[in-house]
Amino acid sequence: MATPTRDQLAAVRGRTIPDVVGTGLEILFCGINPSLYSAYTGHHFARPGNRFWPALYQAGLTPHQLAPAEQQRLTEWGLGITNLVARATARADELGPHELEEGGRRLAALLREHRPGCLAVLGVTAYRTAFRVPSAVIGPQSATLEAIPVWVLPNPSGLNAQWPLQRIAGELDRMRNWIRGSAAYGAGSAAASVRPGPDGEGTTASRRVT
Repeated sequence: MATPTRDQLAAVRGRTIPDVVGTGLEILFCGINPSLYSAYTGHHFARPGNRFWPALYQAGLTPHQLAPAEQQRLTEWGLGITNLVARATARADELGPHELEEGGRRLAALLREHRPGCLAVLGVTAYRTAFRVPSAVIGPQSATLEAIPVWVLPNPSGLNAQWPLQRIAGELDRMRNWIRGSAAYGAGSAAASVRPGPDGEGTTASRRVT
């Protein structure tokens, strides 16, 4: 595909990309929102330099490195993709707190419908805002969302120089081992749950992980 022009990118501002979801997912990845490049192609994490697809492969989550155009194949390996906010923007910082909180409510509804084994949010700052948990850090979260375990991952954008490819892949591998080895994963243990309230206020409650 030829590199899109500035005008072509501007024309897709606000466009959405369908989720990649299915039954029996082990991990549902949640990005912040699509870039204009991704919206232009119709594929998640499609912007050149984004480390999502090579990191999946390096972490052993896919048997080979997928191209963004192969995104629907993710469900073959129990993986899916969604976004906190559906509309495409040039930069993630164009999204306001209210829009991210509304995205958190949409994400909770998606989890209730599809029940993945784990939710992996790609961007700690967006997660903090969407669920009003300012102390959240990269890694497993003490609170679940709709009784689904949550792991916060670094943003794989090429602009995130603090997290090179190998470091992102290492965090993905750590998450995979945590999912498969955690006593809470499918063990029916009690855990706190974070969920956006009807007014956007983050709330916590005791929930049963099943």
